[in-house]
Parts: sequence; C-alpha cells; structure tokens
Amino acid sequence: MAKVAFLLASDFEDSEMKNPYEAIKEAGHEAVIIGMDKGVVCEGKKKTVSYTTELSAAEANSTKFDAVIIPGGSAPETLRVNEDVVKFVKELDNNSKVVAGICHGPQVMISANILAGKTLTCYVGIRDDVINSGAKYIDDEVVVSQNIITSRTPKDEPAFIREILAKLQ
Repeated sequence: MAKVAFLLASDFEDSEMKNPYEAIKEAGHEAVIIGMDKGVVCEGKKKTVSYTTELSAAEANSTKFDAVIIPGGSAPETLRVNEDVVKFVKELDNNSKVVAGICHGPQVMISANILAGKTLTCYVGIRDDVINSGAKYIDDEVVVSQNIITSRTPKDEPAFIREILAKLQ
C-alpha cells in the first residue's frame, strides 16, 4: 500500500481532485490531503466537493510518502508560492517518488524547479511556462517522464489515474 499526498487549496478543479482521490483509496492506498495549513476546508471551484486538509506542508514528512498528486484549477497558483509546499514536492522528486499533476498542477513543479530535461503535458494556458522551465511539452492525454506524470484537463483523468496507479504497484 502506497501513501499518497494530495496538495490542495481552494478553487481546485473539482473532478481533478475527486476522481484521483477516490481511485487511490479504492485501490487500497492511503490518501492524505496536505495544504498550506492543517484543518482548512478547501472548496472546489465548481463547489461540488470540498475537503479538509489533514496536514500542513510544513508538517508533512516527504520520506513517509510514495507520491504526490496536484489537482488543477486555481489552487496550484496559490500553493506554488508556499515554501513548504515547494520543498515537499522537491524532496519527493529528489527521492524519485511519483509527482503527478493535471491541468495547472505543473505550476507547483515549475516553482520546485524539477522539470528541466523532463517531458510534460499540461493545460495549454501554462504550456509556455512548462517550456520555459526547461521541459519539453507534448499535447497528449497523459505523459510519463521518469517519476513525473502529467495530464491536460478533466477529460484526461482516466489516463492520468491509470498511469498513477500503474506507478504505485
């Protein structure tokens, strides 16, 4: 069983959190919601789901996690300016753990400076940011580049979830 962190702040893309979160739990893995502070209710931008953070990024010990998933929406823009969030993602990457982001999720990876030499996809609106971070951009439903898994939009969630679950086995 893997221990998977979900990085969350309000205004995340509802389905990009809900569907991977439920799939991870259904597969028997442990899912832990991490935010900038513990005990904060984070609401999706469409207001169909909300989750409460279980740990702050400062409290989260990266060595205890096998993966991190970063849902899209506006939340990554909020998360990426938090030093503890960025440090957590960077440490997981340094240990070759799974770092997965969908839509705007790679914004946190950009701030963690972990994308040079990798191949990614993302929401087209941040494509230039991904390229400027030193990564190669591909417009595909899911891209796996070493330990990094990325997808573009909610319609790509099945492929995104499939690749995450494959890496966790």
